[in-house]
Amino acid sequence: MIKANLPHGHAEHVHDQHCKPDASGIYVISPSGAVADPETLTRAGARLIALGFKVALDRGVLHQAQRFAGTDAQRLAGFARALKQKLPIVMASRGGYGIGRLLDGLDWQAIADSGKRFVGHSDFTAFSLALLAKTEAISYAGPMACFDFGGKKTESLTAEIFGECMRGELEILSFETQDADAVDGRGILWGGNLAMITSLLGTPYMPKIKGGILFVEDVGEHPYRVERMLNQLAQAGILAKQKALILGGFTEYRLAEHDRGYDLKAAIAYLRKSVKIPVITGLPFGHTLMKVTLPIGAKVGLATEKGLAHLVLDEHQH
Repeated sequence: MIKANLPHGHAEHVHDQHCKPDASGIYVISPSGAVADPETLTRAGARLIALGFKVALDRGVLHQAQRFAGTDAQRLAGFARALKQKLPIVMASRGGYGIGRLLDGLDWQAIADSGKRFVGHSDFTAFSLALLAKTEAISYAGPMACFDFGGKKTESLTAEIFGECMRGELEILSFETQDADAVDGRGILWGGNLAMITSLLGTPYMPKIKGGILFVEDVGEHPYRVERMLNQLAQAGILAKQKALILGGFTEYRLAEHDRGYDLKAAIAYLRKSVKIPVITGLPFGHTLMKVTLPIGAKVGLATEKGLAHLVLDEHQH
């Protein structure tokens, strides 16, 4: 077991060398928005290869149809090819919008039975939660090819933790928190992009999780919109059934003069008063350079102490 002490604002991760799944290769698909710059995929491929992965790009990865990475039928075909090819990890090239259009057309049992490990965030949240709702299969909230590996630089901890998670080595994730309620328990880890979670309410693709640990993040959403979406989850009876709510990154929003002091902290304070479950801030996950990789649908432990939160991941997820 190796324990790393990481700088402020980052996760501390402990990994175990036992029970390694096959993490030899990554198959990249484009299930949502069109890839704007093919060079990002070239860089991503080179960096993932340097990390020790084989990399293959789906033949439709650069398709374009309006804002989408191909027509709905073309993007569904990308999922079908991903199930048939041999590489064990399937990674989204990018997010955007579009997976919601595909949910009715995907063969969820075939996806679960394939044993592939699907990885992505943002719009990919809809896929991960639908897979969990339909089959209880585990997928991963984590990095994507273009955003995380195809830019000018790659955050080394994002890459390191992703690799450890895919190899079955990751045992504990610890992160600094400035604002955490006391909690010590276990539950199903689920969540992702807050807007995508709320978009699934009232559909057969919303997981019915009791006693779970819900994590959320978003980008470009003013704190009042974050509050409104969380309030919607609360009024729908979702939040009260969870053991804890973990808040990741909420980035790229702009406060207005008429907010008069209302900010994300005020929204979180309101949430704490209205929802009687523990709230933990500071999870290094979201539309940020540094992000951990999290197993959606796995049973995990969560504990807090002063200034720290610990996610204990199951050692034998696969």
